[in-house]
Amino acid sequence: VVGFAGGQGSQNSGRMFVTLKPLGQRKSSADQIINRLRGKLAVIPGATLYLQATQDLQIGGRFSSSQFQYTLQSENLDDLRTWSPKVLEKLRTVPDLRDVNSDQQDHGLEAQVIVDRVTASRLGISAAQVDAVLGDSFGQRQVSIMYRALNQYHVVMEVAPQFQQGPDALTNLYVHSSNGTEVPLSAFAHYMPSNAPLQVSHQGLWPATTISFNLAPGLSLGQATRVIDTAMRQLGVPGSIHGSFQGTAAAFQSSLSSEPWLILAALVTVYIVLGMLYESFMHPLTILSTLPSAGVGAILALLLTGIELNVIALIGIILLIGIVKKNAILMIDFALDAERRGDKSPEEAIFEACLLRFRPIMMTTMAALLGGLPLAIGTGVGSELRRPLGIAIVGGLIVSQALTLFTTPVVYLYLDRFRLRLVGRRSARKPRPSTEPVMRPTGD
Repeated sequence: VVGFAGGQGSQNSGRMFVTLKPLGQRKSSADQIINRLRGKLAVIPGATLYLQATQDLQIGGRFSSSQFQYTLQSENLDDLRTWSPKVLEKLRTVPDLRDVNSDQQDHGLEAQVIVDRVTASRLGISAAQVDAVLGDSFGQRQVSIMYRALNQYHVVMEVAPQFQQGPDALTNLYVHSSNGTEVPLSAFAHYMPSNAPLQVSHQGLWPATTISFNLAPGLSLGQATRVIDTAMRQLGVPGSIHGSFQGTAAAFQSSLSSEPWLILAALVTVYIVLGMLYESFMHPLTILSTLPSAGVGAILALLLTGIELNVIALIGIILLIGIVKKNAILMIDFALDAERRGDKSPEEAIFEACLLRFRPIMMTTMAALLGGLPLAIGTGVGSELRRPLGIAIVGGLIVSQALTLFTTPVVYLYLDRFRLRLVGRRSARKPRPSTEPVMRPTGD
């Protein structure tokens, strides 16, 4: 599609859409194909090509040449036009970024008419008259309406198109002075060629320039945001220029800012529910102690398969919070019941729970693991999106299953001993009733 880029028409740009074969018929992913083509397309003279994988879901932002976006805003358009190219050149030197591009196009040609106001005043010409002549000549001003029986026609006055092809047309313009004489514009003004923006984009109320970029292989979006923030500090951008991430990068930063609080709220909620269920402050901690092993297993599985920790993998880790703790729940529930109703010691209760609950634990774990296995090894349309979810679940279940069967009884016994110590200290602090006889007076 020639003449279309950035979501609007542009005569000096175009777009090309390439459809890949199904994933089962090729050995390379879309990102690998892009990395292979990037070097070959960089040597084409007269054109700069940017490649990005098509996203089915766009999270805000502008329509840009690359996947991620960083926007510069300023109240002063001149400051924005000055610093945007500097930021662009700085980010192009960062080795962790690819396909760095800007939507700022400020190399359009314009002619600035510089009026000698002293000479114009001596000739009886005001600035308003100069503005009116330029507007009538090049501004397509409507001067009249012609009415007919069936229609009406707007009369627009301008210089003939053949005289608009260059700035030399300014030498053929005349301005009426106050005494009625026609004075050539070149008698009191001259023109100077300069550059002008082809378009001025806005973000909200302020002029904005969007710099788009892709990530280098093996680089995460979190690392890229830190690299860009460091580059902005090193460049010394003034306070009048405000930089912010947009689109997917902005959504990523927003999710990171609230993610620790969401995980903390989930853990507190689980602790409260388990505390009310078992009527204990200690044993919910035994169940929650199984969660770190699941997270470690998920991270190790992602590292072994070469998949980055993206949003889908993070969803899999959050799902493990509800799946993995059922191992400890099966053991702790049986052990507490054996202690309270069977009058058994904590060692005997947890040992019997491990023996009797081993089969249910293995059955439920294998059911969850085999359920996530098709997501981890599946192929076909959309498998690249589902694979991190399956790998995180399978890896977390394998490691947690191997560890929690041994660590949960140990944690249970240590926390139970800690609970007994606390109970003993509290009972020692309470005042004991006096055993000495009390002498009471008796009457005769």
